Amino acid sequence: MFFKRPTKEVERERNQRLLEAVYSTKASWDHARETERAVYEANVNSELHYRSRIQEQKFLYLYKIARKFKVHGKLNDGVIDR
Repeated sequence: MFFKRPTKEVERERNQRLLEAVYSTKASWDHARETERAVYEANVNSELHYRSRIQEQKFLYLYKIARKFKVHGKLNDGVIDR
């Protein structure tokens, strides 16, 4: 009763929400890295670096969960060039 496998609808919704979280976190991480690079020459404190690292760790955690559940998303055009 307590250890039933989730239904297909629940799995589909979970996978969709997980993918959305992964994609938004990846975009946030990319933005944080670009901001850090742009401001690097101005010798600003390391707060931007720490924010970038936090976004990276969030992304890696969500990515690990997605791999655990074997969730597949859309292909990135930058990865495969035909």
